[in-house]
Amino acid sequence: MRLSVIVPVYNMEADGKLAYCMDSLVNQTISDYEIIAVDDASTDGSLSVLREYEKNYPGKVKVLALQENHRQGGAKNKGLAISSGEFIGFVDSDDWVTPDCYEKLLGKAEETGADVVACDFCYVTEHTMAPMDRVPCNRPEQTGVLDHDRKVALFMNPGAAVTKIYKRNLLFDEPFAFPEHIFYEDNAVGIELLRRATRFEYIEEALYFYYQHGNSTVHVITEERCEDRLQAMRIMYGYARDKGYLKEFYPELEFKFTNLFYQNTLFSYMQGKQRKKLGFIRRMGKEMRETFPDFQKNPYYGKQVHPEEKKLMGMQQRSTLVFFLYYKALYLWRGLKKRKG
Repeated sequence: MRLSVIVPVYNMEADGKLAYCMDSLVNQTISDYEIIAVDDASTDGSLSVLREYEKNYPGKVKVLALQENHRQGGAKNKGLAISSGEFIGFVDSDDWVTPDCYEKLLGKAEETGADVVACDFCYVTEHTMAPMDRVPCNRPEQTGVLDHDRKVALFMNPGAAVTKIYKRNLLFDEPFAFPEHIFYEDNAVGIELLRRATRFEYIEEALYFYYQHGNSTVHVITEERCEDRLQAMRIMYGYARDKGYLKEFYPELEFKFTNLFYQNTLFSYMQGKQRKKLGFIRRMGKEMRETFPDFQKNPYYGKQVHPEEKKLMGMQQRSTLVFFLYYKALYLWRGLKKRKG
């Protein structure tokens, strides 16, 4: 089997989302592949939709029905356990791919000997296969045999897991599992999978369609999801520490941790959460400086973080209360100014 495509599914029946995703997968231009759809204890009709595809495409579509919700990471683990493909791909069940997506990714892998191949994606707000504006996921200078410099480039900009295929051994030769029961599972393990790779290749073409709708994970800000992002970064850090590559890639890993654990979580929490808790913000800031005490001296931090966000994070590190009051006053004033303007 050349390829296994694993699709975690949870409550995606509405508006034809799941059917559109599955249609794109069963109609790929390659023949030697399997689709493993894992229903993660859906409470709508998703499982019935999947059973229809399993019946209509015997041998191509396999359906696993979980009795307990494990979130995407757990569903991926269940799918991996029964997969047989030489390469593994992942697709979110509200997204879809072009008909030749996997033909092109596998072709690049076979042509170059790469064990990870990526493509670009485009954002869409309707079900369409029409070409849209391409969003670059990676960069040409990251491609080739993965020496230190190319891994630095990949760690800084790893791209999305769903736009990649991974050679099977990367997930099976060493102990590996996606974290379960949390969101952002790809953030937790994406760098570790790239660390295991020997050659990376990239197709500068949008072969993946990333569907934007109100229930998308990135559009819903809750304290639970913020906590999940913190946990995902702890797992990323743990891999680097335990596998012995924290020292070699310290500036890059320090910045990635700072960016996702602290910067993104802090400002998405402040902007998206209605009832904010000082304790959550204080605890996050404390763990940040305990894990990477000198993060504000990081060279990437100095060059890539907006000056205003640096100022606000520095303020939070000194006093959560002062930061909290200043932030609320600042955005109240901006809101009033915008309404008057």
